[in-house]
Amino acid sequence: MKKIIYVAAIAVIAIAIGLSLEPDSKKTVIYHVTIADPKLYTNEIFTDTFEIQNGIYRFSFVPNGDSPKTLSIALKGATFSFAEDFQLNGTLHDTGISTYYTWNYIGEKEIQVPEDQQLQIVINPHGNLLGSVSVDLIKT
Repeated sequence: MKKIIYVAAIAVIAIAIGLSLEPDSKKTVIYHVTIADPKLYTNEIFTDTFEIQNGIYRFSFVPNGDSPKTLSIALKGATFSFAEDFQLNGTLHDTGISTYYTWNYIGEKEIQVPEDQQLQIVINPHGNLLGSVSVDLIKT
């Protein structure tokens, strides 16, 4: 009886993990950049432009322990302006066998763009030009 309960519990956990790993088809990445090369910067600042539609968006990051400790991002358009200083945060995980960190940026990640327009993105890594980080802007 205990064996059946354990097998059922493992199956439920496996299904839950599988569902959490499925991509959310409702979310669309409308801007992506991976900054990992000092040649991408001009005067230690990264800039680019892209088109965006009216809507609500969320920043998503893929940082690591070498990523910039502070990552300042500004968005500027005809009727929209946003600026945030994101702070790198490491969370220690102890499995009992090993320890490791996961990394994320803390700051205001959600924006609301009032109308379709072209935006300029400005990313300032505050001198850390070698630490890589991916930045996505996702329509929610």
